Amino acid sequence: MYIHLIYGTKGRHPYIKEDLETGLHSYIAGILKNQDSPAIKINSVPDHIHILFRLSKNHALAKVVENAKKESSKWMKEKGVVEFSWQIGYGAFSVSASKVAVVTNYIKRQKEHHKQVSFKEELEEFVKEYDVIDYNPEYFWT
Repeated sequence: MYIHLIYGTKGRHPYIKEDLETGLHSYIAGILKNQDSPAIKINSVPDHIHILFRLSKNHALAKVVENAKKESSKWMKEKGVVEFSWQIGYGAFSVSASKVAVVTNYIKRQKEHHKQVSFKEELEEFVKEYDVIDYNPEYFWT
């Protein structure tokens, strides 16, 4: 199963600076690999991250996300962003194999995309498109 995972920094603080991006993406890819859930594409903007990965049949999605967020948060703090933390919630959307290239390209273009669309607008578009019925904005945006 392919998963498009999206989550932001707590309070939408722009903690993901350009000089940390590549290292953060590589670190998260390593965390996912260790959970038999290889990353296909990772990209971020200062206040959130998009990850496309193949979920292992041996690991629950919630546990994979928890580990990725927890371990990458520690990494960011070790890199000097001591006040760093991820938001509590996340968005995880299944992607059909036929759409992996489309989603990969979408993730690749995040910086250009967010010149026109806010993170909140983007996520709420996904919620609509995927017909998510239990979306709680208060949970997601904390």
